[in-house]
Amino acid sequence: MNCPVVLITGAARRIGAEIAKTFHREGFDVALHYNRSAEDASALAQALNSQRKNSAATFQAELTDVSAIKAMTKGVFQWRNNLNVLINNASSFYPTELGSANEEQWDDLMGSNLKGPYFLCQAVAQKLRVSSGSIISIADIYAKNPLKGYSIYCIAKAGNIMLTKSLAKELAPEVRVNGIAPGVILWPNTDDQMSETTKHKVIDSVPLGRTGSPADIAKLALFLATTASYTTGQVIAVDGGSSLT
Repeated sequence: MNCPVVLITGAARRIGAEIAKTFHREGFDVALHYNRSAEDASALAQALNSQRKNSAATFQAELTDVSAIKAMTKGVFQWRNNLNVLINNASSFYPTELGSANEEQWDDLMGSNLKGPYFLCQAVAQKLRVSSGSIISIADIYAKNPLKGYSIYCIAKAGNIMLTKSLAKELAPEVRVNGIAPGVILWPNTDDQMSETTKHKVIDSVPLGRTGSPADIAKLALFLATTASYTTGQVIAVDGGSSLT
């Protein structure tokens, strides 16, 4: 019996890697997308393949480049001729003050958070229709309540939520499309610039009084993909209650 297949963007590290491990434990074959993190992606694939032979493979693409997306998906389909789940996890995140923001930042943030996911959905839609599959996009609580100084990122993630809702209608009834909006799960990669005082202030603003974990996101993604058969067009916050304030 063939295993179900999941394609995860930005799968080499952090939340993406946790999602990959979670789906793999549940019997999925895992297509690991990466852009620059080749070493991490390879190490993860080796670890997963040591647990189940030929159950994971890596695929490189710059998601702001539509031709690269098409080439990547062609490679995925040569590896496995079916697809059950697409998880749009890859994302760029950094501040863009209005007075200094530039077109390169706009193209990068819009590309990784909105353009890439859209054209990737387009590229795999027919395979997902055949498998009655699922799309899950990782949004952000800041898509609804913007973070000061991060306007382009917040605009892109707001578009990501509308992508989820729009495609849920367009791809129904064969494909379910949902989103996850994380709150404070992991500190940004630039956490060396964030003081402990600032971190404590952030945590103090979370009703549950703590950060979440990548496993919180991964387990919800698995639920949406495998169990929530009557759920589509929804974006679920995983934020410890932060969106209540």
